[in-house]
Formats: sequence, C-alpha cells, structure tokens
Amino acid sequence: MIRRRIGMSLIAAAFACAAGTAFADYGTDRALIEDLQARYLFALDFGDPEAYANTFAPDGILDFGWGEIKGREAIAKFVADGRKRIEEARAKTPPGQRPSVGRHAIHNIVVKIDGDKARSVAYWSHMTSGPDGRGGVDFFGHYEDELVKVNGEWLFARRRIYNEAVPEWASQYGVNPVTTPSPPPKYRAPSGQR
Repeated sequence: MIRRRIGMSLIAAAFACAAGTAFADYGTDRALIEDLQARYLFALDFGDPEAYANTFAPDGILDFGWGEIKGREAIAKFVADGRKRIEEARAKTPPGQRPSVGRHAIHNIVVKIDGDKARSVAYWSHMTSGPDGRGGVDFFGHYEDELVKVNGEWLFARRRIYNEAVPEWASQYGVNPVTTPSPPPKYRAPSGQR
C-alpha cells in the first residue's frame, strides 16, 4: 500500500513538473515574441534597416498595402529608403522648431504558439511630435503576424499591418482578427506613384 502511494505520488509529481515545464515554455516563448515585437519597433523608429530586417526570417514577408516586401534585403532597403526620406524632411526644419519625431507603441498582444510556429495579433499606435516637441497619436491599427522559431529565435515569417487611417489598409469592422484572420490589406500605391 505504501509503495503504491509513493508510486502515485511520484507519477503526480512527474505530471506536475511536465505541466509546469509546458507553462514555463509558453511563458518563455511569449516573452521572446514580445521582445521581438519591441525590437522591431525600436529598429523602425530609429531607422535601423539591418536590425529591422533581422526581425524577419530570411524569406520573411512584410505586407502593409504597398504589396508584399519579401526577404531581408528588400525589407532592409524599404527601411533605409524611409530613413532617407525622414532625414531629408528633418533637414528642412525651420530654425527655432524641433524636427518631427515618430514613435510606435504595441499593446493588447495575443499570442498562440504551436511548436516552432506562432500567430500573434496586437494593436499598434503611432505618435508624432510637432514643432514644439509635443505630439499626439496620429495613426493606429493592428498587426497580424505569422512567426517561426529558427535556431531558438522567434522571427516574423509574415507581418501584415492594418492602418485605420488608410481606407484600403483598415480592418474589417465586426470581424475579430484574434478569431478570424483578416484578408491582406488592399494595395494602395505610395503617394509619389499615384
């Protein structure tokens, strides 16, 4: 009888450890995914093309409505081109004014992990400063991400960006992207090409 109780206790302890390990693995993976999302935004906001591109898998895809940008090299070029436009605009700041600065925030993050793949949905907002340095929210939307774990590192396999300020890139009201993935944002040519 005592052997049976000890045996049952050991089995229960093994199940508890396994459950604890599974929960710890989810917690660790979620923390790594949230870290990835933060590094992505810091790289974008500070114009770091290499760090931004390295948040994507080598064949990763960025899709926000200008068409799919595929692969790290093309993604890095996209950010480098954006940085050049921002630097040109900042150089034209009138004397006595502060150059405009933009910053993103990510929140309400939902993560579903399945082995070395994951799906994430999150809100984002963007704030831009004015000539006095003060600013406010000017854009907002949500991300829908497909992620892949490569050599222990979570990366974006595909990131879709939905922006509520641009009709073609807005979400479908009434369809919850947490439970039903959205169709890709509709194509809208960059302003210089319309």
